[in-house]
Formats: sequence, structure tokens, C-alpha cells
Amino acid sequence: LQPDFMKHFLKGIGALALAIPAGAFAQEVAPEPRLQDGEGPMPSEIVRFDVEARVDYRYTGVDGHTDKKHSGFEGRYLSMRVDGTIIPGLTYSWVQRFNKPQAFFEATAWMYLNYEIGRWGVQGGKEVVAIGGFEYDRAPIDLYSCSVFWNNVPCYQFGVSGSFGITPSDRLTFQVTQSPFHTSENKDMYAYNLLWNGHHGCFDALYSANLLEYADGRYISYLALGNRFSFGKWALELDLMNRAAAHQTFLFKDCSVMAELAFKPSDRWRVHAKYTYDVNHADNGADLIVAQGTELSMAGAGVEFYPLMKRRHRLRLHAGCYYSWGANGNADNLMQNKTLFVNAGLTWDMNLLNIKRKQRVN
Repeated sequence: LQPDFMKHFLKGIGALALAIPAGAFAQEVAPEPRLQDGEGPMPSEIVRFDVEARVDYRYTGVDGHTDKKHSGFEGRYLSMRVDGTIIPGLTYSWVQRFNKPQAFFEATAWMYLNYEIGRWGVQGGKEVVAIGGFEYDRAPIDLYSCSVFWNNVPCYQFGVSGSFGITPSDRLTFQVTQSPFHTSENKDMYAYNLLWNGHHGCFDALYSANLLEYADGRYISYLALGNRFSFGKWALELDLMNRAAAHQTFLFKDCSVMAELAFKPSDRWRVHAKYTYDVNHADNGADLIVAQGTELSMAGAGVEFYPLMKRRHRLRLHAGCYYSWGANGNADNLMQNKTLFVNAGLTWDMNLLNIKRKQRVN
């Protein structure tokens, strides 16, 4: 190992170790459920206001040399989330991020109204583009190293969607949004998405078929198959995505595979190993996310520890090491051939305000 790597790695581990005693012996109370992406508030909640933040120490090395521009302490995420129920069935959700210097709506992850009646639901506003896969579905603050596809996809767009509960365990969603590839000069581009969300015992599914306009009248199609298998303390997520331009039916020339195996010995601990593979040998210029000429793998492992789990607040510590190899057709991406990432940091999730509707007493 290079001396620079050891120096930076020990700094990160030291920062992690110093943070553990602060909450390791905190009283553990049943935590209020944390709202995940796509979930709404409880029917009794008029306003629920949460703040999330994550700070990392990261070491990045390329072919044995320290990348000083991408090493050191950094604030990775800072966001607020407001959810609530206006009337029974009608809910709202708004997530605003502050960690990047962007225009207001560019920094808005989502902002939408959702109305559900019986098995039917309709939603409109800025939404998550309905693409399948569990890596894509998970909140960014909960991910430490990801596929080339995940690192480049513009996943939040304005649009509308409708959903239908086929069974209590299966839901279909059809969505029309602005294309992730629209530009300031051409906003009249669209994406059409069909998503199946299924829960069947130890098996969960997030499958989608997508048609995204990447140029005027030209489309690229996605078939995304997200699979999760849960067995007690173990969970395996396996995603497969194939991409093809219109009128072409080839398989596996332009695709991504994401796999993660996780073990939770207790509520406080989670250990995972992860592998991703992205390739684009399609030679048609249609894929604007995984660049042509890419064939890149990434593998690594990490650990999470929750020293503080109070009713409305939780603190998480994490550390991990990941390595990528192969070719990335996008030279601007951080993840390239022989790239090593080591990170350690903390995340805190705070429910600062919770206003509930008073219940009538007969």
C-alpha cells in the first residue's frame, strides 16, 4: 500500500472512532419510521419536517497515486423533507437539497401532490423517474459507491403518473415525465415509464420498461429488472438493466449489473459487499448515461453502525473500501480504471417537527 493511502485511511478511521463513543451508550427507544423515497406521511400527520445530513472523509487513489482534488473531508448531502396529509387520501412531499450550488428547482429532488382512492392513485409535480432496480431506488444518502449508470442518471423530472394496485402486493405505475436528456434549448422531450412494484414473501421486485427521448423523435429503451431476496438477517439485491435504441433488439451490448449482499446481525449493525458492471459496446451514440466504449467493474465492501437510535433522531456511522477497473468512456467521471475509494463518515436524520391532526372523541 502507498504511504499516502495509509495516512489518509488512518485519518478517516480516526474520525470514525472518535465519533462512536458520543452515542454508543445512548438509550435506545423505538424509532419513528424513517420515510423512504416514494413513501408518504401517516394519515394523521398534517406536517412532518425532517432534516438529513451526511459528512464523509474520502480517500481517492488512481493507479496508486493520491487524487488530492477528490480526497479529504466533505459534506456529501444536506437536505430537508416536508410531508403531510391535506385531506384523507391527498398527500404532499417536498425534498430540497442544499449541498450543491444549483438553481432552486434544480436542487429540488421532488415536489409533488399524490391522491389515492381505493386501488387507484394519481400524482403530479417533480418526481423520481420510474426506473426499476434497487440501487436506483435507494436514497442517495444511503449509498457509498455505485454503478456508472447511477452516477450519471438525471433521475428527478417534472411529470405525472397514475398507479393501480392489482393485488395488495402488486402495483403498476405508468408515468410520463420530461426526458432526463432534455436541454435548456429543447424542453419538449419526454420519457414514458411503466413500473411494477411487487412484494411476495422473501422476494421483492422493481421491474420497469422505459422509453426515453434522447433527441427529437429518437428514443432509447430500458428494461430494468430489480430483484431483492430476504432471508432473515441476509438480503441480496440483484439488478439487471438492458438499454437499446429504437428499432434495435440486441441484448447485453449496453447494460448494467448491480449486486449487493447485506448482513444485519442486529438493528445497529449492517455489513455489505457490492459489485457493479457497466458496459456500452452498442456503437450507436444513443446512450447518454453510460458512454460508448465503457466496460467498467467496481467491487467493495462497507459497514454501518447506529450508535444513536432515539424516537425521532438517529445517527449512523459508516466506513467502506471500493475499487474500480476497466474502461470508462466518460473521462469526466470520477470512477475510472484502477480507482480506489475509501470513505468513513456519519449521517444524521432528524425529525424536527411533527404536527398531527387531532382525533375526534365521540
